[in-house]
Amino acid sequence: MSAPAEPTPARLRAIPSRLIAGVAVVADRLVGERLAAEGARKWHFAVLAVLAESGPASQAELSRRTGIYRSDMVAVLNELADAGCVRREADTADRRRNVVTLTAAGRRRLERLDTLVADAQREILAPLTPAEQHELTRLLTLLTDHHRPPHPHPRDAG
Repeated sequence: MSAPAEPTPARLRAIPSRLIAGVAVVADRLVGERLAAEGARKWHFAVLAVLAESGPASQAELSRRTGIYRSDMVAVLNELADAGCVRREADTADRRRNVVTLTAAGRRRLERLDTLVADAQREILAPLTPAEQHELTRLLTLLTDHHRPPHPHPRDAG
């Protein structure tokens, strides 16, 4: 009897885009599960991270920086505001626009979510050495930057 064949043909195992997609599915599931255990979603984490890094921002700016459609951003901000993580106020320079600010509770929430996301990253990257993890991140950043669209999604324009 011969050894059992690898379930995935070698030709498919050698396609980088297929490998990236497969790992992305696992990574997204793992991060999603970790965040969900704390009653959070990846979009909550993204908004809190942008506000922590850049300070108060308009809803449109948050949409551009996170990739969340403007139509979905309202629901995300409602959830974060209901949890006391963000505060929305009218922009003093333009009353038609809201400015979103991270609260102290939002900073504490982000610290907890940072820990969960970091734990998920350790699990995802476990087979790699620290140097390989760094190199993978560098290469993925290079690819992401190269393929980043020059303009926002048309649905977000306006």
